[in-house]
Amino acid sequence: MRLYFIHGGNRVWLSSFLETGGWPVIVVVLIILYFHRRAAGKNEHNKRATLIYMRPRLFFAVAFIGILTGLDDYLYAYGIARLPVSTSALIIASQLAFTAFFAYILVKQKFTAYSINAVVLLTIGAAVLALHTNSDRPEGESKKEYLMGFVLTVAAALLYGFVLPLIELTYENAKQAITYTLVLEIQTVMCLFATIFCTVGMIINNDFKAIPREADDFELGTIEYYTILCFNALVWQCFFLGAIGVIFCASSLLSGIIIAVCLPLTEVLGVLLYREKFQVEKGVALVLSLWGFASYFYGEYKFTKKLKDSIQSSQQSTDSEPMF
Repeated sequence: MRLYFIHGGNRVWLSSFLETGGWPVIVVVLIILYFHRRAAGKNEHNKRATLIYMRPRLFFAVAFIGILTGLDDYLYAYGIARLPVSTSALIIASQLAFTAFFAYILVKQKFTAYSINAVVLLTIGAAVLALHTNSDRPEGESKKEYLMGFVLTVAAALLYGFVLPLIELTYENAKQAITYTLVLEIQTVMCLFATIFCTVGMIINNDFKAIPREADDFELGTIEYYTILCFNALVWQCFFLGAIGVIFCASSLLSGIIIAVCLPLTEVLGVLLYREKFQVEKGVALVLSLWGFASYFYGEYKFTKKLKDSIQSSQQSTDSEPMF
């Protein structure tokens, strides 16, 4: 996303559109799964394969989440347009605190001392960046634009911190079995409505007319311009499917933590590839974030080990009981 803006791209609505605009890729997967079920059904007493699993109640709930996601796409894209990658990545890490808060409110998420410690450290790490917000302002960018990017990136973190637990709440209240195929359908509907939201913004902003002209003026070339756009759309679909897939397999809190785990890699790549400044504040924020990650996963390790030992102890006591 940042590569697009660095080399001449300036369409925020287009960039936000790409975050969910690759949803047809998931439709292709759903079609393949349908024909697979259909072929398998012929071998099981000719049962007819279900084309769409999603019921109307779930559809409207996911459509609403999709609109919220579209708004979040715009907020995030605006921040990427104004902030260095390393800075925006650290700010986005604060979404974990918002995810934890809304997970507690919406789905009654249970916390341990380790998970609380992780949330606190990650939040403090993001807050440290606000101490010197002007020190890494890109050349030629006004203070107002930089501050607006900072604020909207925080807003994006807050909104997505709400969306993740909302998806988990939707799973719990769907009143139908949540399967792998249904998760893909949820992904499709959510991204479809987010894309519609961003498309309206593109139409109002005349982005569709500006794309050919922007491609011709792109510093890396026209082919590279469209290649960057396509890869943006594809990689974002992988991200969203992974995020809601982890919620399906575990919880919204774990999904938020895994998203935050991307921070060290993004931070380092931003400095190496784009020669971004790496001030003391970023170093402190990075250390606090890594500490937070380690705290959470150590807590999960201890919990899993304790649960495993408890099960083994229960089995041993059962095996040692006399038979009558």
